[in-house]
Amino acid sequence: MIVTFTINGEERSATVAGWESLLTVLRDNLGLAGSKNACEQGECGSCSVIVDGANLCSCLVMVGDCEGTTITTVEGIAHGSALHPIQQAILDEGGVQCGFCTPGFVITAAHLFAADPNPDEETMREAFSGNICRCTGYGALLRAFDRLAEDGT
Repeated sequence: MIVTFTINGEERSATVAGWESLLTVLRDNLGLAGSKNACEQGECGSCSVIVDGANLCSCLVMVGDCEGTTITTVEGIAHGSALHPIQQAILDEGGVQCGFCTPGFVITAAHLFAADPNPDEETMREAFSGNICRCTGYGALLRAFDRLAEDGT
């Protein structure tokens, strides 16, 4: 089957098996390897993408259900060569270690801050509860997001 969607502002089509996950098609068919394949159960958040305004684990989304949708991956967060303020804040605060979880945190932050540019700590912790990081201990990531919330990014 052929599925057509808008990814990072560009209309794209892919020939897929309808049972494949969106994550598999993004990585293997479309060369968008920023979303990471970790748990394949929707538990870690490493494969997070925004689909029609919803933050979703792409490992749980069947690509056959994505016809006509608008998708934002981590590759579509920054514009041009400059980092997005979310990416810069994570980098500045030392929130990147192995980097495996980073794309999911960036997507989740983009989704959160688009809805609420100044979320409180409880709102941020709830938003990021679906993202697992095994390296940073979350401190640096939370400092980055606190800074963004203070700035109203």
